[in-house]
Amino acid sequence: MTTSKIKKLEKGTITSPKGFSASGTHIGLKKKKLDLAVLYSEAPATAAAVYTLNQVQAAPIAVTKEAIAKEEKIQAVVINSGNANACTGTQGIKDAKEMQQLTAELFHIPSHYVAVSSTGVIGQLMPMDVVQKGIQNVTLQEEDGGKNFATAILTTDTYTKTSAYQLELNGETITIAGVCKGSGMIHPNMATMLAFITTDANIEAAALKKALSEVTNQTFNCITVDGETSTNDMVLVLANGLASTHTLTETDENYSLFVEALRLVSEDLAKKIARDGEGATKLIEVTVKGAKTNKEAGIIAKKIAGSDLVKTAVYGKDANWGRIICAIGHSEQPINPDTVDIAIGPINMLAQSQPVVFDEEKASEYFEKNEKIEIFVDLHVGDGSQKAWGCDLTYDYVKINASYRT
Repeated sequence: MTTSKIKKLEKGTITSPKGFSASGTHIGLKKKKLDLAVLYSEAPATAAAVYTLNQVQAAPIAVTKEAIAKEEKIQAVVINSGNANACTGTQGIKDAKEMQQLTAELFHIPSHYVAVSSTGVIGQLMPMDVVQKGIQNVTLQEEDGGKNFATAILTTDTYTKTSAYQLELNGETITIAGVCKGSGMIHPNMATMLAFITTDANIEAAALKKALSEVTNQTFNCITVDGETSTNDMVLVLANGLASTHTLTETDENYSLFVEALRLVSEDLAKKIARDGEGATKLIEVTVKGAKTNKEAGIIAKKIAGSDLVKTAVYGKDANWGRIICAIGHSEQPINPDTVDIAIGPINMLAQSQPVVFDEEKASEYFEKNEKIEIFVDLHVGDGSQKAWGCDLTYDYVKINASYRT
């Protein structure tokens, strides 16, 4: 439901909404790259978050859950890259809480107003002497804070990932902006990804929580790179209300407009993660329609996008629709095997489960000329539809992950 009331900010950052500032610095967790990011709001912000479904969860996840549960308010976020602080036992919890406390002291706010997040290698204790000195020396950066923040949270990513939109709500201009990291260990139901979204909208906690849950299922939970789900994944949304006097609720007539803007930010970020899959050369977008339900369409779309055979075919520029219908068939969702249509880009390849003669040269040309490869499926068994995003599987994926710790 994109409307004229929502417009994209081409150069927006996490600090575009009113009252947010940030920094990204190098403290020594990595050899040279920025590795500590801090986000701060002038006022306590209503907070909502979703987390990894992996049963093994990193220490910062537990600390952040506890913080949000107290008042559903967050005013600062501290993130490090280079060390996941996962599988580190009671010491990991102590270290995450110390990061929380140090950040609270920096900004003179209660410790439960601070969210903590980490990303990097699993199973290594945090070098707290380095982290302590780093946090104590943080200075919010007026000019490049948002840009440096986006860089400091990266691990194997090849570029920063941001998105921002503005919209009119009850006569007031509201900004929603997001930043994320993630390129490998990506699978539906979160991934090795972190996403932080800020807005100066004034919204009730229950409404924000509902909006984030709905949008996550349509975006972040619809991407896959390699079928792996990490220990540290989190999407955190902060709404400080500094641009709005009207409090948005679920029954407000403009609530759906806010949700749509949040969805646009989240979809932009999700697609950038999929496109930046480790070693990837192509973004794969799968659209499934004609399923019995939207949920079933989403499961099938993710099955196709996550199929190693489909992913390698895309890398090889091979229009092998047989791999697509194979993925559909073992998705364990109800279909009619005699009514499936498949197209890759503008080229129809299967109609009512019967092969369609197509020009192989045009198919190869489509793969060659486009960075986004679109796969369309119509099941003809209902009205359900959904999209999913993935990437091709390349030789470089193996190289990157074979040497991740070295």
